[in-house]
Amino acid sequence: MKKIFVTAGIFIAALIVGIAVINNSEANTEVTTKTTRVGLILNGFKDDKSWCQSHYEGLCRTAEELNLSVIYEESVLPEDLPERIDEMVEQECEIIIASTFGYADGMMAAAEKYPDVTFFHATGVGERKNLTSYFGRMYQMRYLCGVVAGLQTKTDKIGYVAAMPISEVNRGINAFALGARSVNPDAEIYVSWTDSWTDDESARQAAIRLLESQNIDILTLHTDSIAPLDAAEEYGVFSIGYNIDNSANYPDTYLTAATWDWECFYTSNILKCLQSKFVGGHCWEGVSTGIVSLAPFTKNVDSGIAEAVEKEMDRLLSGTFDVFYGPIKDNSGALRVAAGESMTDDSMLNSFDWYVEGVHISDE
Repeated sequence: MKKIFVTAGIFIAALIVGIAVINNSEANTEVTTKTTRVGLILNGFKDDKSWCQSHYEGLCRTAEELNLSVIYEESVLPEDLPERIDEMVEQECEIIIASTFGYADGMMAAAEKYPDVTFFHATGVGERKNLTSYFGRMYQMRYLCGVVAGLQTKTDKIGYVAAMPISEVNRGINAFALGARSVNPDAEIYVSWTDSWTDDESARQAAIRLLESQNIDILTLHTDSIAPLDAAEEYGVFSIGYNIDNSANYPDTYLTAATWDWECFYTSNILKCLQSKFVGGHCWEGVSTGIVSLAPFTKNVDSGIAEAVEKEMDRLLSGTFDVFYGPIKDNSGALRVAAGESMTDDSMLNSFDWYVEGVHISDE
């Protein structure tokens, strides 16, 4: 069944002493007087407390600023994408956003089929005149989460539930491990695969395999399912989340999370569309743009950790340091990135098929 949500096509203003106050002065332009219809295609549900919710809520905040009417489709399979896009075009969507890498072929085909529609593809790498693929350098936040875990762990064994061994996921695993071992060289990271982004049962079982096979006292995840957080709570171990801050649901075990703030991307880039300034390409934005962030630390985080993380955050913001600067060895001891060198964006995005020291793939 098609589900449609329309964000009020109103540009919000408040009258204070007879003067209209606009929250976002950049958005106060002639182009926002017209309501623009935007389609959002999700691979899961808008209230999943995870990946899809981060996109949905970020776009809703942008919709308030830019006078957008948002139509969304939930849990769309890649093979159903062309039909969903056709329907959105029929409903006069001028911009269509798709939320997962699995939509790559369909988005490229749609961009060719509908040259007058602007397409945004999250986690994709393709581009056309009317298509931009985009992502954030979440590995930077994974590194900081690793610093938290490396300092917090008492057993030096940390679990990592991950969807599948693609470059995006491997990049996060490796960044987390580098962060943990930068402050605790004895830290070991144990990875268990779910082979699914959204399946709760496979995510739960992957978490349990880790918790029952190793003396793990911290568990993190790279899935859209939050079932590993439930497992951590059940087993009484600390957890580090992903996508959005779920600390309120796990008051005794949650530490922090690597989170997305998609409105930082959507507002500026959709405004370019409205101003006829859009240029298709590939965007991979870092912490300085606000697209990625670290959730506030909970009461469960040990004292002194916040200060250590703040120092690493300052290094990332300075632009003089990034996570994959050498020397870096893989988990077989081979040197992969020499001292004074860094991985290229192309390598990180498209061919990250190895793991750094301290990473153990538990399902092999």
